[in-house]
Amino acid sequence: MAMEAHEIEQLIKDGLPGAEVRIEDLRGDGDHYAAYVVSDAFEGKNRVQQHQMVYAALKGKMGGDLHALALQTSTPDTSILKD
Repeated sequence: MAMEAHEIEQLIKDGLPGAEVRIEDLRGDGDHYAAYVVSDAFEGKNRVQQHQMVYAALKGKMGGDLHALALQTSTPDTSILKD
């Protein structure tokens, strides 16, 4: 079963309180998403550790309900979501 973008966003926000999250459906099929996550919790963590934190927030949905997720993470001072 495919996940909705808002479900992915909520799981990440629940797992990383205060995170800024943007989800994009890359193909319009509900199976291939991109997630952009900015969080203070990433401070001092390398990219692999940051991604592991996001995957942990997804509570095992990755590879099951969530087929593909292109993930970009950053801290607020290097935010990938600047306007």
